[in-house]
Amino acid sequence: MKMGKKVTIGVCVMEKKAFSGPMLQILERLQAFGEFEIVHFGDKVILEEPIERWPVCDCLIAFYSSGYPLEKAEAYAALRKPFLVNELGQQHLLHDRREVYERLEMFGIPVPRYALVNREFPNQELDYFVEEEDFIEVHGNKFWKPFVEKPVHGDDHGIMIYYPSSAGGGMKELFRKVGNRSSEFHQEVRRVRREGSYIYEEFMPTGGTDVKVYTVGPEYAHAEARKSPVVDGVVMRNLDGKEVRYPVLLTPMEKEISREICIAFQQAVCGFDLLRSEGRSYVCDVNGWSFVKNSYKYYDDAACVLRKMFLDAKAPHLSSTIPPILPWKVNEPVQPSEGLTRQGSGIIGTFGQSEELRCVIAIIRHGDRTPKQKVKLKVTEEKLLNLMLKYNGGKPRAETKLKSAVQLQDLLDATRILVPRIRPGRESDSEAEDIEHAEKLRQVKAVLEEGGHFSGIYRKVQLKPLKWVKVAKSNGEGEDEKPVEALMILKYGGVLTHAGRNQAEELGRYFRNNMYPGEGTGLLRLHSTYRHDLKIYSSDEGRVQMSAAAFAKGLLDLEGQLTPILVSLVSKDSSMLDGLENASSEMEEAKARLNEIITSGIKSVNSNPEKPWMVDGAGVHPNASELLPELVKLTKKVTEQVRLLAKDESEELAEASSTGVILPYDQAKALGKTNIDVDRIAAGLPCGSEGFLLMFARWRKLQRDLYNERKERFDITQIPDVYDSCKYDLLHNAHLNLEGLDELFKVAQLLADGVIPNEYGINPKQKLKIGSKIARRLLGKILIDLRNTREEAISVAELKSAQDINPSVPIGGREEIDQRFKSQSKMELAGKGSFTSEKSMDQEDDEDKETKYRLDPKYANVKTPERHVRTRLYFTSESHIHSLMNVLRYCNLDESLQGEDSLVCDSALERLCKTKELDYMSQIVLRLFENTEVALEDPKRFRIEMTFSRGADLSPLEGNDSEAASFHQEHTLPIMGPERLQEVGSCLTLEMMEKMIRQFAMPAEDFPPPSIPQGFSGYFSKSAAVLERLVNLWPFNKH
Repeated sequence: MKMGKKVTIGVCVMEKKAFSGPMLQILERLQAFGEFEIVHFGDKVILEEPIERWPVCDCLIAFYSSGYPLEKAEAYAALRKPFLVNELGQQHLLHDRREVYERLEMFGIPVPRYALVNREFPNQELDYFVEEEDFIEVHGNKFWKPFVEKPVHGDDHGIMIYYPSSAGGGMKELFRKVGNRSSEFHQEVRRVRREGSYIYEEFMPTGGTDVKVYTVGPEYAHAEARKSPVVDGVVMRNLDGKEVRYPVLLTPMEKEISREICIAFQQAVCGFDLLRSEGRSYVCDVNGWSFVKNSYKYYDDAACVLRKMFLDAKAPHLSSTIPPILPWKVNEPVQPSEGLTRQGSGIIGTFGQSEELRCVIAIIRHGDRTPKQKVKLKVTEEKLLNLMLKYNGGKPRAETKLKSAVQLQDLLDATRILVPRIRPGRESDSEAEDIEHAEKLRQVKAVLEEGGHFSGIYRKVQLKPLKWVKVAKSNGEGEDEKPVEALMILKYGGVLTHAGRNQAEELGRYFRNNMYPGEGTGLLRLHSTYRHDLKIYSSDEGRVQMSAAAFAKGLLDLEGQLTPILVSLVSKDSSMLDGLENASSEMEEAKARLNEIITSGIKSVNSNPEKPWMVDGAGVHPNASELLPELVKLTKKVTEQVRLLAKDESEELAEASSTGVILPYDQAKALGKTNIDVDRIAAGLPCGSEGFLLMFARWRKLQRDLYNERKERFDITQIPDVYDSCKYDLLHNAHLNLEGLDELFKVAQLLADGVIPNEYGINPKQKLKIGSKIARRLLGKILIDLRNTREEAISVAELKSAQDINPSVPIGGREEIDQRFKSQSKMELAGKGSFTSEKSMDQEDDEDKETKYRLDPKYANVKTPERHVRTRLYFTSESHIHSLMNVLRYCNLDESLQGEDSLVCDSALERLCKTKELDYMSQIVLRLFENTEVALEDPKRFRIEMTFSRGADLSPLEGNDSEAASFHQEHTLPIMGPERLQEVGSCLTLEMMEKMIRQFAMPAEDFPPPSIPQGFSGYFSKSAAVLERLVNLWPFNKH
């Protein structure tokens, strides 16, 4: 091929397909590279002209759709020999589901258990086919209902599912989407069809989603889930009327399946359907050429992958590296990538050439939230007590938790009846209690009404019975207990705000651009190829889950609402990321000691000026005891102002309710927003969903709990809550101009900076003890992540060195590597409950004997995959961040590690000591690097770099400059960049890290086995022998 001549790409498909949206988007991008000329054949040429008159091209895009002359296209390809993206001969297979399944099985790709019923004419009686009420039997193979019946012809989409009589029987018919329907249920149909040939297979429970996978070559796949037509047949559509699809992360096993499907059917661009059922994945359909709709990221990626394919095949002299700015993006406005995240000292841009990033582990606190609230009241009302019995199974002494929408609606109905319509005037002291009770009920009602719809993520009610009486049984025999008083605890608030969602998404973007060195637009391309293994975990709290979803949205550049992202990408693990485990007694102890230090006013004498963090109660303000009365005075001042605002509001509400017009605040809408509700703020209302009534309840409770006037006692555990409320109102409700709020914030901050870190231990030794209890499980999981990464990296390195030493190893010498990988992959598979059945194990051994599939040495690099990166993200709350940080910095104080230095250097310890607060979105990041120049057994081969960020930066609240004003306008604080925890140039080896942390971590064997098989990542889940066979079949190398 002459230099400078463009590579021609022939588009030989029916016009309906050639001019579809995705095809045009991708061709446009290919054209923008400037190396290709695109020739559309058109229907007239394809259908009427002889192949000799068809245009000549270097590369051919040709695939079957209805009316397409496939044999004619085959003859053209044989005549001109262009490079084919999708081979033509194999496309005949796709029309017959029997052939597809046979081919899948031949390549060891898991399919559902199935059987064939072939008829030569309609209603032919077959002796091997038996139908009973609840099962069919084919050749002695029983299929109990529910089972699936598919026509053998790939183009016939009439698939049926038959249900067992125990579930009411009937049949559901699935079909190509018609308007908003994709399935129809027929209650009366019980018998299977007999007019043709069918495949019967067992019905796989998939949890209501189907996964569609789209490959572009064997190394790239895009996957998305959609609601399965099996659920209710209603197609979920978004506002633009497009079917809702969720992003999906493929497991290493599934990535391997994608590779093999490309190779088995010799279709580089290929769509197929995956069923994920009970921790395993099965392929139930292969569709041939298909593109993703409406995903610009996919169009970019597909164009880049196809370009490389075309250039490698027809113009190897041209570089196929991807330009730093894709040509079609040159004129796009550049998005500021670091809007909210400040640069810290932590990310060192340069790494030794020989160092490769292997693993990123981040432990991240949730984003900005509304203050957490709790209302406690004793209830004796019959209605509420009956409600408790209704939901605890009628047990008089059992407590009840109400979380679901139905339960909360029930409670709201009961409270509405009980709340007195008018406020009584104060008569006497005995009524003061009644008034308070009525006020609390009114607060419960207000909380339940807030939001316009119920979401248990954000509100929960506990009812605990306190007193009982004996009552005679209805049948007169003996007596029953009946509760007459219960404690009602309503927890609400703590909802992720619009600012919190913004912060999380922004931090995700920051990670994408800065945590993965040398990847350019880094992570996205890394992620879509099979080199990125990502898992995201979150605690049970709604704000934590939503932060995780928003972060994932920024990290992977996803579009749309957070709920589908949450459902498909975030795993909940509350035992690891929630709760204070068994550290509560130690924490009580710490709080009691802290109370002494603060209220006694004793100035702590620093016995260790070198290391100020070593004293008891480090960080407590020297004049703390004098600041307390000031805090109480200012809290009263703010509360009184909010009381007046609430009084006006309740009078307005009383008027409004008499006319019956109350505009509900719709929390459902608000949850999806990342911007402020400007109208509410313009109207002088509090930000978010809080009315003045609830805002007053929040401040009144703080004022009451902070200082008990009768006993003249301060409660220092309330200090963090006062600080939290101040910070929230300064950021979100500055427009209410509450007087004295600024001063209150400053005083509360001085006190909280002493209280919060010391609640997790009054000195380093106690901090280590409490921290290791709370974070024990999380630490164990981090060590497992790091070890797995190391094992995988070593396996890859050993394989590579075996090859480097002797690339022309004769067949025999290779066997042991094959054997070792085979035994390793089998161990992995067996240990992880994979789908390798006995049968396929034996097949693999037979295949080994067939040497004709041996690998040609010049393609040997199939065995050395490019680097793999493992990312594990753990979203949690403040307690776990503090605990983890305390173990990392103080683990060397344990008796058994005497004499070791801390994992954190002195300068960082000092910085941490000054950093009192680990605010919203604070994070601890561990990155594992492998130095490939160092011997495998050298501990320096694996180095860990630790950074931390204290999260949201409060300076805009403290300052009054123009920057502060802009953040005030958006109600969103910037996030501090990462800071280093080690000296520059120091080397913390993985071995050292394990030694220091092992005893505080839960041992690996105590973890439950993973529910999803994670076969040896990506590349070796099949033995090397299979890989070799695949390489010989793959057509790209032959041209």
